[in-house]
Amino acid sequence: MDVQPNGGFTMDGTTVHSRQERPETDTELVERVRRRIAGAGSGTDPRTVADAVRAETGGVAGHLDILDALRLLRHEFVGAGPLEPLLADPGVSDVLVTAPDEVWIDGSNGLRRTEIRFSDEEAVRRLAQRLALAAGRRLDDAQPFVDGWLPGSGPHGRVRLHAVLPPVAAEGTCLSLRVLRPAVHDLRALRRLGTVGGDGLVLLRALVSARLAFLVTGATGSGKSTLLAALLGEVAPTERIVCVEDAGELQPAHPQFVRLVARPPNVEGAGEVTLRELVREALRMRPDRLVVGEVRGQEVCELHRCQVPILRA
Repeated sequence: MDVQPNGGFTMDGTTVHSRQERPETDTELVERVRRRIAGAGSGTDPRTVADAVRAETGGVAGHLDILDALRLLRHEFVGAGPLEPLLADPGVSDVLVTAPDEVWIDGSNGLRRTEIRFSDEEAVRRLAQRLALAAGRRLDDAQPFVDGWLPGSGPHGRVRLHAVLPPVAAEGTCLSLRVLRPAVHDLRALRRLGTVGGDGLVLLRALVSARLAFLVTGATGSGKSTLLAALLGEVAPTERIVCVEDAGELQPAHPQFVRLVARPPNVEGAGEVTLRELVREALRMRPDRLVVGEVRGQEVCELHRCQVPILRA
């Protein structure tokens, strides 16, 4: 065995490269392994991936190379990939990707840039398309934007997905993930936190008690859903609440909460269910209170005909 100056060595005529000097980058190796696994139609369990790494490196890959490839491929196939640790942070409400080297988070400490990096634009696009598929949505050149919910809730709560592909997103694929954590604040908690004052608390309770219609407005991330969920928690448990949403966000602590969610058209352009249609259906479901999220279309016409208290966000 002849040790090379770069830390590699030659044994039986085969040169084994050190981690400091490899014949290819991690990204190139992972791409080849990904194609091999996809072509074989095999699973992505650690043993299968390790075998594929050894095959692509001629059987001379070291343990550290295999571990690196496993880590990167896990990002390709599982969850939100490299964004998963950000979503798990309880202080993070939004994860925003605007470029391969620009990953931002928003939350209790404000908007700030992270150290997370993608290898290239194609890696961001692949993640966006994989998440869209998991959400049951289509994302490609013919349908370059998507809005949906990732399946399950996980330890960090539900995650809402929005993504836009080039050329609509002029600088490259844009990916937005919003974490919807279960509502934990009622009106008393909001009062303790200083979100509302004493007079405001009395006014809000009187508003709900009098069964008046009202509108909740505010900027993105300003707490509209939190406030509305707290207000719905004040509704008597004997009253039936029917909620119509473009994307199911509200999760109030109420035993009689029925949710209807709009549906976009499928690949063939059929199957769309609009908010306006759902408002009409909701009125036939014996609601004591009707909640409509994100009012911005023809559903307003139906709301004007309602004879039940309307709560709009």
